[in-house]
Amino acid sequence: MTGKNIPLAGVIGAPIAHSRSPRLHQYWLRKYGIVGHYVPMNVESENLEEALRTLPKLGYVGINVTIPHKEAVMAQVDQVTDRAALIGSVNTVTFLPDGKIYGDNTDGHGFLQNLKQGAPDWSPKDGPAAVIGAGGASRAVIASLLDGGAPEIRVANRTKNRADALKREFGQKVHVFDWVQAGNMFDGAATVVNASSLGMTGKPEMRLPLDALGPATVVTDLVYTPLETPFLATAKSKGCHTVDGLGMLLHQAAPGFERWFGMTPEIDENLRAAVLR
Repeated sequence: MTGKNIPLAGVIGAPIAHSRSPRLHQYWLRKYGIVGHYVPMNVESENLEEALRTLPKLGYVGINVTIPHKEAVMAQVDQVTDRAALIGSVNTVTFLPDGKIYGDNTDGHGFLQNLKQGAPDWSPKDGPAAVIGAGGASRAVIASLLDGGAPEIRVANRTKNRADALKREFGQKVHVFDWVQAGNMFDGAATVVNASSLGMTGKPEMRLPLDALGPATVVTDLVYTPLETPFLATAKSKGCHTVDGLGMLLHQAAPGFERWFGMTPEIDENLRAAVLR
């Protein structure tokens, strides 16, 4: 072994035990024979700034950021990408050799790449997109769809003022639907996205009417526990092309892994199986 440091990376959040990111990155480290480690770290909000300043001194080259720190990290990094600034949160941090902390958001990248892999003929330009939810994940989805050329984004959220805020930020292509009328936004939509926690194990069910869905619609759910949510199962029964949410997790992780460990990782069925184990 030479004197070269072993690169360390990890994921911070609170709680963190549920995260599948360690399984994902450790699979890639083993596959490519890279000497390095990826560590899950429970970091409470009051310790966030100290953790970000300390980790590089311990040999960390970067970290992923999950709930509840994605927005707070924005104020702690020295540089931020345009897409992270637009989305308003950071999920990928790189500790640069000059001591600076670089923040990025790869959620939108992961979302688009997952859809392109799961529905190869799909394009954001195909027609209107309907997005359920108005949180951080929704912001990443909307930003990536607009960047990809979507002509219209329809948004519904249980708390309407959060959806209204998205319209103010993202502009005239965003149209807000009242929650009680949310089923109407699926009519003629080329893409439908659940970017809320509805349908996740332990969360409330999604009770929106899905009558307007049909074979011309590509439907995806960012929830991947369970892998096939009731929302996706209903969409599939109506002939829609469905894409589960696990691929977004896998694809959003790839840019960070490449920066930290110097290898562009492959996203395939073996990886999916390893992460689901």
